Amino acid sequence: MELLLQLWGGGVYLLNKILFALAEGKAEERKRSLRVAGWLVYLLGVPAWVIILAGKHDWIAASIEAGGVPAMLLGLFTAYRHAVPPDRRFERIVSLVTYASLVFGVGYSLYDYGGLTSVSQLLEIGVMIGFLLGSYLLAKKNRSGWLFFMLMNASMATLMFLQHKPLLSIQQLVSLGFVCYGFSVACKASRLGVKSP
Repeated sequence: MELLLQLWGGGVYLLNKILFALAEGKAEERKRSLRVAGWLVYLLGVPAWVIILAGKHDWIAASIEAGGVPAMLLGLFTAYRHAVPPDRRFERIVSLVTYASLVFGVGYSLYDYGGLTSVSQLLEIGVMIGFLLGSYLLAKKNRSGWLFFMLMNASMATLMFLQHKPLLSIQQLVSLGFVCYGFSVACKASRLGVKSP
């Protein structure tokens, strides 16, 4: 079961990064369809990652994965509707759920571990910051989100390596490569005057 969860969660999240990276620098309609597919795929990986992370008592990362679903939906909505801005109430709900998940995850982790006592908790904080800010900024079509995804992938790769999940660690490193590619293409497009993601 563990291997199946790793293949599911890791494979789907890697496909998400590939789709996002390939969307950069494409014509608007192609970019839109790749980004919509990327956000949909991202949502499909959430259950596997939550199970994997909660099983290892990685409460911060697990709560952010689960609580990040509204941010993923915001990204999906933004990509699908393209030029139509999302409703402000929806954005507020996304922020509220994200912050509530953050508070719950950090609070429960501190309770479970008796404070900030492990390297895994520090890595989870890197995952949390990278995921929240990366998803939010990319959903808002800001290329700086790629930089936070780099932090997220590097932190998660290290966490999975330390927890003896080499398959997920390798997947995160491959994802990091696609994130770096996406960022470089977004920067090049920006220099050429092409609209950001």
